Amino acid sequence: MLQQLPAWASASRSCPLHQQRKEVAPLQIRRGQKSITCAAGGHAEPERRVVVTGMGVVSCLGHDPDEFYNNLLEGKSGITQIENFTCDDFATRFAGEIKGFQCNGYVSKKNERRMDNCIKYTIVAGKKALEDAGLPHEKEALEAMNVAKCGILIGTAMGGMQTFSTAVEDLTIKGFKRMNPFCIPFAITNMPGAILAMDLGFMGPNYSISTACATGNYCILSAAEHVKRGDADLMLAGGADAAIIPSGMGGFIACKALSRRNEEPERASRPWDQGRDGFVMGEGAGVLVLEELEHARARGAPILAEFLGGSFTCDAHHMTEPQPQGAGVKLCIERSLQNAGVTADEVNYVNAHATSTPAGDMAEYRAIRAAIPGSHVRINGTKSMIGHLLGAAGAVEAVATVQAIRTGMLHPTINVENPEAEVDMSVIVAGEKQAMDVNVGLSNSFGFGGHNSSILFGAFRE
Repeated sequence: MLQQLPAWASASRSCPLHQQRKEVAPLQIRRGQKSITCAAGGHAEPERRVVVTGMGVVSCLGHDPDEFYNNLLEGKSGITQIENFTCDDFATRFAGEIKGFQCNGYVSKKNERRMDNCIKYTIVAGKKALEDAGLPHEKEALEAMNVAKCGILIGTAMGGMQTFSTAVEDLTIKGFKRMNPFCIPFAITNMPGAILAMDLGFMGPNYSISTACATGNYCILSAAEHVKRGDADLMLAGGADAAIIPSGMGGFIACKALSRRNEEPERASRPWDQGRDGFVMGEGAGVLVLEELEHARARGAPILAEFLGGSFTCDAHHMTEPQPQGAGVKLCIERSLQNAGVTADEVNYVNAHATSTPAGDMAEYRAIRAAIPGSHVRINGTKSMIGHLLGAAGAVEAVATVQAIRTGMLHPTINVENPEAEVDMSVIVAGEKQAMDVNVGLSNSFGFGGHNSSILFGAFRE
């Protein structure tokens, strides 16, 4: 139960984007009408509803949800030449790299010097998400809440990759006695969420999921299920990755996954375009505050959107290639609609995985059009401007999906200059932003190994 909260708990949002929330016609969907049966005697109770009350983001296009989304709406590319290490002899020398990142007090100076960026991105995005939800991020102030019912589920595909890479180098050159004693804690994938919990005092469910580039969606859906079941009243959910380092870039180059458009990095990520030649690496973090509806109402929280549901499937096909017709993706979307209690004609926006790979883009497009036919839907690709954030991709794109619902504006997909003949460009948001009252937004994320995930959000209605 939520305890009596101090004045900071009554949140207000003064940013222009916060004031632009569209009034959308009520949805004809079955939100909040599912029921669960109590084990004690078969009494049916309404399922707990889950709402988004805050968002945090760290990205190459900004570290604030509104700055981030305004840059997307303007079609601004964050893809640049890599500056944080020398890569002159690499086949790919560009990425969605975050330049000169500062923790700005969200991480102690001591930890800022020694922590892996994956952890720092998580902590900054997580604490900013709490602020966005009208909550403090100081442990002492949060004691006014029931911290036993507050949890964290933030995953990563690669973990503290720089920390691990440095440890291997130290072992090889200096010997094990000279290795950093923090090299294991700062490298393992559960630690970003664990350290964030230590800072906040959250004692509820806390673990990480690692399903490659589907990680963010897996974490968001799993966190929402904890809230629905009553395990938690509030969850921080999302993903983080920081793999733009020599071993990260070199590894993806070795498996021939990256674009090599070195002379025009801002034009390298080009979903559905015939000239695409691989994805572009990105880095950062995205975190949502998922909260039980009555818990959010009790503290006067800003309700940005409602989490409706989602699903996971597996292609069971290939380590890196999707099933060509998108069978696993189609199944995932269909199960997501069923889980959320919505129909295909109620979904009018899809934030596609759209990595800019030759096989992946078309497999996903076929699956989307098979599961959501018709001319009412609009599809865009956030990765065209920020690259592929690996385990953070789904979480950052969830932020973009919620922002589309809130603002009534869809960001463009840039660089779609010569689209595949199979692609119906009337449903692709390309070139310029488009106004749309989003009824239900679907966000897709897929990972190496055939992991498929889809989650759905809608404008909150009583």
